[in-house]
Amino acid sequence: MSIERIKNDKIFAGNVEVYRHSSKVNHCDMQFSVFRPKQEQHSSVPLLTWLSGLTCTEDTFMFKAGALKMASDLGIMILAPDTSPRGDNVPDDENGAYDFGLGAGFYVNATKSPWQTHYNMYDYVTKELPGIITSNFNVDKSRFGIFGHSMGGHGALTIGLRNPDLYRSISAFAPICNPMNCPWGTKALGNYLGDNSSAWSEYDATEIVLAGNYGSPQNLIRIDQGLADEFLERELNTDKFEQACKDSELAVDIHRHVGHGHGYYFISTFIDDHLQHHAKYLCN
Repeated sequence: MSIERIKNDKIFAGNVEVYRHSSKVNHCDMQFSVFRPKQEQHSSVPLLTWLSGLTCTEDTFMFKAGALKMASDLGIMILAPDTSPRGDNVPDDENGAYDFGLGAGFYVNATKSPWQTHYNMYDYVTKELPGIITSNFNVDKSRFGIFGHSMGGHGALTIGLRNPDLYRSISAFAPICNPMNCPWGTKALGNYLGDNSSAWSEYDATEIVLAGNYGSPQNLIRIDQGLADEFLERELNTDKFEQACKDSELAVDIHRHVGHGHGYYFISTFIDDHLQHHAKYLCN
């Protein structure tokens, strides 16, 4: 597939590049950013896919997370796709809400009109993008990991759990762990998927674990959660996911941090811990 580089910036002996391409699954142009470490020039490198949260774009993580120095040292490529399809013909929430439509693809394959044509972010992340990256960059497809934040944490958990042969490592910051039982999730899943609760459960990490609807993850899952997060009680349901993992004997390591909130100050504080977590499984 043809991809067009539209930005290129050198950083820590590597490069952050932004690409545009025509997406077959989303039927529109999509953009992604990629950090290319210097090690890629000489050998194939592991790939970490970052899934961002509500309102973010492909640029947000690269600018805000403070991850690129350690990624450069470790020789890990980081891929950050946009959070939804975009374009003049792509539908949006009629009221311009931040938590649905543009910037809020929720990493699902929509089945309801008018969303099903363009909002196929699950297939985009798990099928189309891996093919693009392996065709155009020097990556080792046996060493893929996935992580994300909030809506993207939900995406990382559900996608990682359902695709253990593709992703060797999984982690998340403040993920939406049980979207079937929170306002953000019920709005998105109801609109994208309709009233069929069994379809909702395919994109709910807690329900996936409780139903055993996953392949055994290759390695320990890490989650970091701020205890001053304004969305913790209403939207995230960390405790429900933790209990589901205990009941199912699924290994998860949840780090709770007093005083930390939901955003990128929190992420940037602990991003090195996540990169080291993935490096244990991807760099050996």
